[in-house]
Amino acid sequence: MTTALNISRIPRPFDPGLGAEARSLVPELSGAFAELVAGACGSSPYLKELTAREAAWLPQALQDPDAALAAVFADCRALEAAQLKPGLRQAKRRLALLTALCDLSGGWSLEQVTGALTDFGALCADVAIKAEIATLIRRKKLPGLTEDDVETAGGLTILAMGKMGAHELNYSSDIDLICLFDETRFDPDDFFEARQGMVRATKNMCAALSDRTGDGYVFRTDLRLRPDPAVTPVCLAMEAAERYYESLGRTWERAAYIKARPCAGDIAAGERFLTTLRPFIWRRHLDFAAIQDAHDIRLRIRENKGTGGALHVPGHDMKLGRGGIREIEFFTQTRQLIAGGRDESLRLRGTVEGLAALADKGWVPPGTAETLSAHYRAHREVEHRIQMVHDAQTHQMPKSEDGIARIACLMDRDPAELTAQIRDRLTEVHELTEGFFSPGGAPAAADTAEDTAKLDGAIIARWPTYPALRSSRGARIFERLKPELLSRVAKTAKPAETLVALDGFLSGLPAGVQLFSLFGANPQLIDLLVDIAGTSRELASFLSRNSGVFDAVIGGSFFDPWPGAEQLRAELKKRLAQEGDYEARLDATRRCCKEWHFRIGVHHLRGLTDGHQAGVQYAELAEVVIAGLAPEVVAQFSRKHGPAPGRGAAVLAMGSLGAGQINSQSDLDMIVIYDPGDAEMSEGKRPLATRPYFARLTQAFVTALSAPMAQGKLYEVDMRLRPSGNQGPVAVSLAGFTNYQQNEAWVWEHLALTRARVVAGEAVLAAEIETFRAAFLAQPRNLAKVLQEVSEMRVRLAAAKAPSGLWDAKNGAGRMMDIELLSQAGALTSDSVARDVASGLLGAVAAGWLNDADAEYLTASYRLFWSVQSAARLLSGKAIEAETIGEGGAQFLCRTTGYARLDALEQELQARYKRCAALIAEALERDGADEGQH
Repeated sequence: MTTALNISRIPRPFDPGLGAEARSLVPELSGAFAELVAGACGSSPYLKELTAREAAWLPQALQDPDAALAAVFADCRALEAAQLKPGLRQAKRRLALLTALCDLSGGWSLEQVTGALTDFGALCADVAIKAEIATLIRRKKLPGLTEDDVETAGGLTILAMGKMGAHELNYSSDIDLICLFDETRFDPDDFFEARQGMVRATKNMCAALSDRTGDGYVFRTDLRLRPDPAVTPVCLAMEAAERYYESLGRTWERAAYIKARPCAGDIAAGERFLTTLRPFIWRRHLDFAAIQDAHDIRLRIRENKGTGGALHVPGHDMKLGRGGIREIEFFTQTRQLIAGGRDESLRLRGTVEGLAALADKGWVPPGTAETLSAHYRAHREVEHRIQMVHDAQTHQMPKSEDGIARIACLMDRDPAELTAQIRDRLTEVHELTEGFFSPGGAPAAADTAEDTAKLDGAIIARWPTYPALRSSRGARIFERLKPELLSRVAKTAKPAETLVALDGFLSGLPAGVQLFSLFGANPQLIDLLVDIAGTSRELASFLSRNSGVFDAVIGGSFFDPWPGAEQLRAELKKRLAQEGDYEARLDATRRCCKEWHFRIGVHHLRGLTDGHQAGVQYAELAEVVIAGLAPEVVAQFSRKHGPAPGRGAAVLAMGSLGAGQINSQSDLDMIVIYDPGDAEMSEGKRPLATRPYFARLTQAFVTALSAPMAQGKLYEVDMRLRPSGNQGPVAVSLAGFTNYQQNEAWVWEHLALTRARVVAGEAVLAAEIETFRAAFLAQPRNLAKVLQEVSEMRVRLAAAKAPSGLWDAKNGAGRMMDIELLSQAGALTSDSVARDVASGLLGAVAAGWLNDADAEYLTASYRLFWSVQSAARLLSGKAIEAETIGEGGAQFLCRTTGYARLDALEQELQARYKRCAALIAEALERDGADEGQH
């Protein structure tokens, strides 16, 4: 049992005469207690309508308010249909008086007060709608339904919206509801009759709650938040509502659904509906366009309600006026809309809870969140006192001194002090929120004209013709953005080059509203865009196709150190768990991969990492993606053809991915190896023999990685290193793979095996593959034969892949592929199972056909060549040319390789290409020691 209410804390009545009025109305109340009740209620109808029976109930109820509240709820549940209207109204009077006294005495917190009112509203709606459904079922007006369907209201769900949805009802709130029914509960031929019945039930439910009788009313009901209320019935089929929101839903409706909650009727059906609506409410990208939408709504409210004038406390609207409750709610909900699509922890219904979550995730400064939360609670307390006095849906402070004094009395405050505090709170709320919605305009034209006068006007003039600027909204947002953008372009080292690159970025954008809104709300991103456009055309082009990756920059951790593969795995797993179907998970993987891919590129471009660190990070990201997608593909494939036979399949990474270092443009070289065990067929709806099973599974996996979808594609996949190359099956059995390597593979395929690494698949199978690889590579080999084969491969490679120029550090004698080939030969002719180039060269030293000094020189050269190659791929996506690299690109290339001047780097590359080629040729001409084997 709870502690009895401390009625001594209830303020004394503003008008001492109210005590006598209370005693005359309710003789059962003692004189002192009558004054306290009168003080609580003022001239409220709660006191005037109190009956003798309720007066006798009240003192006992105050001994244990929680038990009294539970009893009121139980009585409502037990009401017969004929007693519903009077019974609910009498219960409302009891609840209102009990809640008011608990509130004024400090016995209940704000959340307990609003929670009690909200829960009662939900209970009344549930009791009323089920009574109506029961009546219709008895009258055979809902075809196919029986009395067993009453408990779920025949599939009709009531969504609580607004304050009702957030458990924040006031003393005199309307209850905002949306009524929907699950049309799948009915035969399609009965749909129209069923809808007619559901509409009738909804109308009768609203009348049961809102009609005024001799006992008053329960709640005013408002159904206007439903889709297109001017033309739609009061109860809609869920499928029709879904179609509306998918095609016509607006930002204010998305904001409204933040607080939506099934409160009555078929709760489970309501939860399912909200789940289907999740993509509409919570956008997958950061939705900064919602800021302008919310600001426009605020301006329309001010205009329509006349609440946009100067701040005067007497007569001020505490809800809609300047600095009022709605300002805080809009601020919170808009921030939730911006980021809630990416972070489920922000999807909270309550305003105070939402502010706390936003602060915790860095979207709102903690001090701002605390201040707004405190003011929100204070505003709600004032609002409650206003409604206690009038029992009307009003939010306006009284205009007279006596009226304000009455509110102050109910708060046990001095009127002048209360007025000053309210003014201070309203002012601070306005200052904290107004800048978010209307953050000041772009620089004046005069301020930027001098900076931008030298930019090519012809380029700027064609921007309105680009797809991203063809919509009036996109063009309008960009016009506000353009002066700042051009000003920053003009301040770069080579403004003309940067403008051309920026032009390329803008021309490739398919749409601009979201991105331009993002820049408007986060001007620091303009610097990053200009930096990228002035340095890396490839990264700028990537941005124009994948502008959503800018979202990752806003998260706060974008410039943190690389988190490592394990943390990436956890993040991807969490993202995939949030998606409901296979295609959504594929798209989620693409979004995640592209964001991290962009992050690696930006860190490399800005010198936070070097080319080698970036290469490792690109490889780790690819491995995480492969390992994360593989189980999804297997699960999807298994639904049709059954689980994978035997031990399933493993993905063997080859080439640079196997060695753990790729660049921003690398394909993924891989082989799929499976072990069916003794199984001959899969077991599923459509069983397959093991060989076609794993072949088709592999094709599905390659498609998952490389097929273009809504979010683009992940990687190009190259499987030519599998046994027999393109002529062989796309997946190979473990027995077939080991037999091929031992008895049929060419030396070059043995060389490729030195870099192989399992990156996905069943753990025991993966370990067995690696055990075979290590043992096979450790077998003795004819050194002379291996070196002869490598020499012949060099000749074939030179003929097939000539270097495109000095900056092509990959192809050609003495360059990357040449050194890699030598390193693989070193690994094959030694006991090394390491996969990196440096270890392979040390293996050649250990095998006796390369000296330490040459290995060290080749290793250092390879590191330089990799830096050049990775920079080239980031700058242009291919080999670069000095005359087109640009000033920004030249500076980046020098910085990432450690050279002060580009010409010095050119000279060094030429010298190293020549010497490395000579060292490799000399090493391969050796006959491999006396025995010709290791």
